Amino acid sequence: MPIIAAVGQICSTSSMAHNLRQCRQLIQKASSAGAKALFLPEASDYIASNAAATVSLCEPVEKSEFVIGLQQDAQTYKLPIHVGVHEPTEDGKKVKNTLLWIDENGKIAHRYQKLHLFDVEIKDGPILKESNSVEKGKRIEDPFSTALGKVGSLICFDLRFPEPSLALRNRGAQIITYPSAFTVPTGKAHWETLLRARAIETQSYVIAAAQVGFHNEEKTRRSYGHSMIVDPWGKVVAELGGEEDEKGRGLDVGEIALAELDLDQLEKVRREVPLLRRTDVYPEML
Repeated sequence: MPIIAAVGQICSTSSMAHNLRQCRQLIQKASSAGAKALFLPEASDYIASNAAATVSLCEPVEKSEFVIGLQQDAQTYKLPIHVGVHEPTEDGKKVKNTLLWIDENGKIAHRYQKLHLFDVEIKDGPILKESNSVEKGKRIEDPFSTALGKVGSLICFDLRFPEPSLALRNRGAQIITYPSAFTVPTGKAHWETLLRARAIETQSYVIAAAQVGFHNEEKTRRSYGHSMIVDPWGKVVAELGGEEDEKGRGLDVGEIALAELDLDQLEKVRREVPLLRRTDVYPEML
């Protein structure tokens, strides 16, 4: 029986109170639409203008007004929330780029720390060094059970590497997530292509909640948007607008998109097009 998933799109700033208000509006929309879970972007709690501010704004989740607010709403609406936040490292010198699964009782039931950091210099485009302020994760976390199916968590730049998603598929994932804050140049070039590729090669649903628009008054940081849900056949079944939108949509800040996830259809795809890997020739992704 199909179950509804909601993917949300926001424009985070350095104000956690502002960002929490955006997310709470999406929670209400997702609950009213009958969704069984809401997927929010990477860094939903805040996006700072520089590395120093990224570290200084960070708080443990048990003290974060943003996380506490989401926990309260998850419990109130009985709606699980998948959300990207920052957590401090043990030495306090950097942060962790983390994904949380907040269950319908408001409890943090799962964590994942981003493996691959976004260190790029695009000619005539953005120069971003995530490693200046972020500690890279150390492992792929096992998929976890939800009302939607088994979810495997990945974040943003992880999308460019097929190995983690293949490992998650081998561990039983039916849904793979990529909450993101893609830049406009890389988003326009690769976002949909990579999301569809990860869905096709793992025969899984891919859910990618995205940041969109300018994140500060100086307009030094801008995200692509186009939050998306892709089915196991590679079809885009839900999408919001964003920068460089050829379909004439707006930025869709503070909006959700909905899709029915059908695990029977997923199993049909896997059964009818079995991916029999030649692990006698190349290694299995575990």
